[in-house]
Amino acid sequence: MNINGKILLIDDSPDDVALTLRALNKNNITNAVDIASDGEEAIRYLFPADGQPDTLPALVLLDLNMPKVSGLEVLRHIRDDPRTRYLPVVVLTTSTEERDIVNTYDLGANSFVRKPVAFDEFLEAVRVLGMYWLLVNRPVGRHHD
Repeated sequence: MNINGKILLIDDSPDDVALTLRALNKNNITNAVDIASDGEEAIRYLFPADGQPDTLPALVLLDLNMPKVSGLEVLRHIRDDPRTRYLPVVVLTTSTEERDIVNTYDLGANSFVRKPVAFDEFLEAVRVLGMYWLLVNRPVGRHHD
C-alpha cells in the first residue's frame, strides 16, 4: 500500500524507530519514511530556512517525549502554520497520561495512539493507522480520481 506521499516519523528512540519501520514493512506499507530524531529536526524538515519544503508528508507519526523540542511543540508549530495546518498528525507514544491525550487533541492532533508493549499489538495498530490515514482518509488538498 503506497498512496502518494511520504510518512514523516518523528521519534528520538532508535529502538522505536526500528520497531515502527518493521511494523510498516510487515504491513506492506511501502511509502517512503523520512525520520526526524527530535522535535528540532522535525521543525527544520517541515519549515526549512529557505522557505517551503519540497513536498509535505502524507502522514506524520509523532512521539511526544523528545529532547530539544517536545512533540507538543512540534504539533503546535504544525497547526499554527497555514502550510501544514491540515497535515494528518498521529501521536504515537508510550504515554498513558490523560493530560497528554487532552493536550494533543487541544493542539489539533488527528489521533492519539499508545504504542503497545507487545509487537503483535503494535503491528495491528500500525496496520489500522496505515489503512485509515493513507487509504481511507481524504485530506485537504489531495484529491483521488
